[in-house]
Amino acid sequence: MRAILLSLVLATLPAFADLDYRLQPRQVAENTWVLVGSTDNFSRDNGGNIVNTAFIVSEAGVVVIDTGPSLRYGQALRRAIARVTDRPVAQVLLTHHHPDHALGNQAFADVPIAALAHTREQLAEEGDALAENLYRMVGDWMRGTQVHLPTLTSEPGLHVFGSHRLRLLAMAGHSRADLAILDETTGVLFAGDLLFHDRAPTTPHSPGLDVWQEDLARLQVLPWKIVVPGHGPVSEDATPFEQTRDYLGWLDTLLGDSAAAGLDMTEVIDAPIPQRFEPLSLTRYELVRSVSHLYPRYERARMARIER
Repeated sequence: MRAILLSLVLATLPAFADLDYRLQPRQVAENTWVLVGSTDNFSRDNGGNIVNTAFIVSEAGVVVIDTGPSLRYGQALRRAIARVTDRPVAQVLLTHHHPDHALGNQAFADVPIAALAHTREQLAEEGDALAENLYRMVGDWMRGTQVHLPTLTSEPGLHVFGSHRLRLLAMAGHSRADLAILDETTGVLFAGDLLFHDRAPTTPHSPGLDVWQEDLARLQVLPWKIVVPGHGPVSEDATPFEQTRDYLGWLDTLLGDSAAAGLDMTEVIDAPIPQRFEPLSLTRYELVRSVSHLYPRYERARMARIER
């Protein structure tokens, strides 16, 4: 029996040794680095690294934007930061509560983690279920990961870290509590999941696609020079805005027209996807999710009111 157990342990060692996110920070502006994740779905191959995280090295310390999908990712992120600077991490800013953005918090338990008040509430309420689901999807990458709640409330407005003037903006279109961050010093806009680039947006927690579109209109007119979306490549032009707004507009029209025509969910899920969205990853997958979560609202809105 001891020999069998030993052989099992030895057999699993190479697999655990391969659980390395191999994070490579890319400098996108002065003192500003981004770690770009895959545009694929969660899998055991990518360990949940489908997200963009970032950090700013200021004279007052390092500001981290989102912590990734697992304790292991958060630890790898800290090592990546240490390869760039010996300055300590001063603060973490969470853009929202979704697991790929916030389950690396444990690795930053020794520093203040700030988020919008409702983000903290959502993570406290849903975090364990979100983590459990991610455990099922990516397996051993999640070992040891537990929900660690933010310790500070992000207040909208200007926050200064050394020479970096960070404008915090409270929005709601993607998750009901979305923090966007404009570094007025460098012109880098960290949009979180309000923006997707070359990937279909995820919509399950959206309070309404109209709210999301209003947020995007507000963000697009800011004096940004570089856009860091929550998912997909960093951009120096408005392509992430154009893609996200176009997709959400098409989705809103599809759901509204389908409800008016009395179609059921299975019919909407099978709707043709416009050719212009072919460059986006996971369009059919995200359409299925959007219909499942959003379509009942459109159906209710079309129901005739019956008076006694």
